[in-house]
Amino acid sequence: MVNLDQQRAAFAWQRVEHAQEKMREEKYSDYKNLAKGIPAMIINNGLMQTLAFLHSKGKTHHILLLNDLIQWLHQHLASSKDYQDLMKYLFETDSHQFRQATEESMHMLRWLRQFADTGETE
Repeated sequence: MVNLDQQRAAFAWQRVEHAQEKMREEKYSDYKNLAKGIPAMIINNGLMQTLAFLHSKGKTHHILLLNDLIQWLHQHLASSKDYQDLMKYLFETDSHQFRQATEESMHMLRWLRQFADTGETE
């Protein structure tokens, strides 16, 4: 049986491969560097502020990472499938569920950071 951490790793591997493929015309290192920096942003500013930052930037690497987090949280915590739904969920949820969403995002980012460092398509 596959445990939750193995599920995270498999999902992260798939998302990093997707980012490498999508970023061929652009710099994949932007995605890699963003994946490395976002955990600190969550710690310093909070999950919702960080999601809003990613959404507001609108560049490919920001949107890819935002969608990675949204998809993971959708599969494991929230029924929200897009940015607006996730933000609404986070606004309305209790502190326990909010903390759970933040922790799950951090766990996923740990795997994304690891795999993003494995190679570049530049």
